Amino acid sequence: MNQPLAYVHPGAKIAKNVVIEPFTTIHNNVVIGEGTWIGSNVTIMEGARIGKNCNIFPGAVISAIPQDKKFNDEDTTTEIGDNTTIRECVTINRGTSDRMKTKIGKNCWIMAYCHIAHDCVVGDNCIFSNNSTLAGHINVGDYVVLAGMAAVQQFCSIGSHAFVTGGSLVRKDVPPFVKAGREPLSYVGVNSIGLRRRGFSTEKIREIQDIYRILYQKNFNNTQAVAIIEVEMEATPERDDILEFIKNSQRGIMKGYFRSN
Repeated sequence: MNQPLAYVHPGAKIAKNVVIEPFTTIHNNVVIGEGTWIGSNVTIMEGARIGKNCNIFPGAVISAIPQDKKFNDEDTTTEIGDNTTIRECVTINRGTSDRMKTKIGKNCWIMAYCHIAHDCVVGDNCIFSNNSTLAGHINVGDYVVLAGMAAVQQFCSIGSHAFVTGGSLVRKDVPPFVKAGREPLSYVGVNSIGLRRRGFSTEKIREIQDIYRILYQKNFNNTQAVAIIEVEMEATPERDDILEFIKNSQRGIMKGYFRSN
């Protein structure tokens, strides 16, 4: 849509049916897919790759250079998947030489005032509530929900289907399928409500609960718990996802509420 009160750089590649509202600025080296709506006073900077049918609300700044003193003007990108909504005043920075991109998946809902820093990789179908903040180099799986004002430390990982309660400070990795809360952040149960909404059976949820009872409620250390889970629990995709996440954790997983350590 030709909007005379918006500035679109001639080098930007905009699909024909994209709507761009007044007073928006779109820089060079930007790609925006079909059906996307860009509200007023949005700034989309170099390296943005925005998918189809996205909605970007006023005040958002997409693909600004990283807030990283090591950044040396590398040719990096910000990638946003199809059908993702980005609400007012969200800031998403492009990547650095570490990963060369910041990536947001499909069907995500990023609410007002969220910040997603350089080199983060966010999966599909995630919901980040208002003022949630991701520092750099963070991995977030699919169907993750961050409640309002959650703050995630750099290099952390959050597993798929996890729920992090509002105001949480995430300093350790959060395994898949769990609820995380309290201070310091701890395991407070399996995200059974979210799993039911996504079609997980009662039996499957019980299986996940049994795995986390071994890990968090039996006073084993993580190495012992992993060995017991591998022997005693039937191999399933969910079991293997949990074990793989724990084994690959770089920062260590969050503690259990029932542990003193």
